[in-house]
Amino acid sequence: MKILVGLAFILIFLSLGSALLYMMKDKGRSNRTVKALAFRVGFSISLFLLILLANHFGLVHPTGIR
Repeated sequence: MKILVGLAFILIFLSLGSALLYMMKDKGRSNRTVKALAFRVGFSISLFLLILLANHFGLVHPTGIR
């Protein structure tokens, strides 16, 4: 489970970096930045749902605040 969460975070940051690169390179003439940011939102929502499902099925356990 830790590997999947780590991979999802890496995908989110790579998508954010590619959006920055496209924004600087294209200067608003194409929609590649919008697509990269849309993928980032999709990866973030997928990560959230993955964590919720993992918690529901007992794959991760909340530790609480100590």
